[in-house]
Amino acid sequence: MNDKSAIDSTRLELRPVGQITGRFWVPAYQRGYRWGPEEVRLLLSDIWENKDNNYCLQPVVVRRHPDDRFELIDGQQRLTTLYLIFFYMKEKRLQNIEMPFSLEYETRPRSREYLKSLDEATCEENIDFFHMFNAYQTIDKWFGQRQANERQFVANKLYGYLYERVQVIWYEADQDVDSTALFRRLNVGRIPLTNAELVKALLLARRTHQGNENQGASETHNHRQLEIAGQWDLIERDLHDDGFWAFLTNRPGSDYPTRIEFVFDLLATGIDSKDPFRIFLYFKNELSNSSVSALWGRVLERFNLLKEWYDDRDLFHKIGYLVAIGKSLTELIAISEGLTKSAFHSVLDERIRAAVGLTSEEVGELTYHQDGASCNRVLLLFNVESVRRLKYQRERYPFNEHKKQKWTLEHIHAQNAETLNKKEQWQEWLREHRTALVDVAMPNLSFADRARALVTEIDTVLDDVDKATFERMSRDITELLSERGSEESMHTIANLALLTGGQNSALSNSVFEVKRRKIIEMDREGRYIPICTRRAFLKYYAESASQQVHFWSKADRQDYLNAMISPDHGVLSAYLLPTEKGLET
Repeated sequence: MNDKSAIDSTRLELRPVGQITGRFWVPAYQRGYRWGPEEVRLLLSDIWENKDNNYCLQPVVVRRHPDDRFELIDGQQRLTTLYLIFFYMKEKRLQNIEMPFSLEYETRPRSREYLKSLDEATCEENIDFFHMFNAYQTIDKWFGQRQANERQFVANKLYGYLYERVQVIWYEADQDVDSTALFRRLNVGRIPLTNAELVKALLLARRTHQGNENQGASETHNHRQLEIAGQWDLIERDLHDDGFWAFLTNRPGSDYPTRIEFVFDLLATGIDSKDPFRIFLYFKNELSNSSVSALWGRVLERFNLLKEWYDDRDLFHKIGYLVAIGKSLTELIAISEGLTKSAFHSVLDERIRAAVGLTSEEVGELTYHQDGASCNRVLLLFNVESVRRLKYQRERYPFNEHKKQKWTLEHIHAQNAETLNKKEQWQEWLREHRTALVDVAMPNLSFADRARALVTEIDTVLDDVDKATFERMSRDITELLSERGSEESMHTIANLALLTGGQNSALSNSVFEVKRRKIIEMDREGRYIPICTRRAFLKYYAESASQQVHFWSKADRQDYLNAMISPDHGVLSAYLLPTEKGLET
């Protein structure tokens, strides 16, 4: 809601249903009552099952008219159903009450009278009567599920809950608000009042003191309102920075229409997390024991802490990694309290070490099929930590880019293409490998002759390739474009890297040279490739004498693994558990 006056002048409170009184006027821009049996039963059951616990309904948004009627902008369905519940208990003599409020309609004046009778004989005269009568019948059936001698007990309890436990968020907008525009936003646009908007109304609400507020106090309050509103907008702007947001949470920004609500989430502890208005209820409760300035000061303190962490390059990477693997930011905040910066770094290192939970030997033994989750965590840390350790650079790991993608574990060099089962996949795989066979540097004449023969065969069979032919040719091509020797480490982490899940299955089953070319092509296009994946395919880690660029050899795999876990220079060495040998020494 962009209308500042609508926020600044709002009267906002939790109001027990039993204290809702007066005349409610439903304007022409609203449709009529449309709740069906399911919605009515759900409301009754929720109230009953909640028993003596406080229960908060969705906001009722109104605007007071000069004649003291309330224009009902939002909440007609809930308020009409509550009216029908009261009316039922009165008509069935379950409660000796006067109706606490009335409902009237700008374009449907007969509906007001119908609500006083709910006559079955006229219930089909129009659609409003039909739904009102059906809702009344649903209430009757809900009570009718109980024995006759139990209904009075249930009515007494339910009536008590409505007066003592069931509350609505009463949102009384200023008389100058464009109620039609507000209704469209809340109903036609399906954009409900958010916790953040309700909290803003609490913080910026005008507080007068029966005419005793002097001019100086009024000016001070207005200044404070403007200050909070300005700071609010700055926080909201910063939280819309994709890099900052991805550092803080794995949830998409769309989960928070107003992103400052995320900061409120970090403060709102001790409130039932299932309550959709838990944040509003938290702030409402806190304001009963604290001033607006003090409470807003806590919001600023929490936000400034997050910003301080984000601006610190080392904290950014360590905390960002822990958040990315699902660790609680709220818990990290609690841990940080009272610690020096160096002590907090030590705690973060220990948290990362515990999250990895492996010795160097155990990392080297991780496999694609058995340890997928651990491989993902280790490789993500390898990438994050590699960026953090870049000296003399301001580069940061792009958590925002990382979280836009779905990542998969990819074999740097694929051993076979047996999982491909469609002709189109076979053809694509053969085309990609034909290019590699033509362009790859020939280590000897024998290799060159075999490569030319395979290229010729690909050209011959490509249009009509069948499964048997593809399987034979893929084995021959893979053998030619692979290093001879042991294949025992093909499925270990030494042959794995992170790639986006958007790559097609033909590429996933390709040999190193084909993947290397694709990585280079993606890099030229400006697509995001994790730093360690790029380095692996560009042979950054190779320390072997041959420096063969086209193959991913056993020596390459060992060099890649050493870059992760070597005690001397391994990027992950500080986050690995000590070995038994290390413990003995």
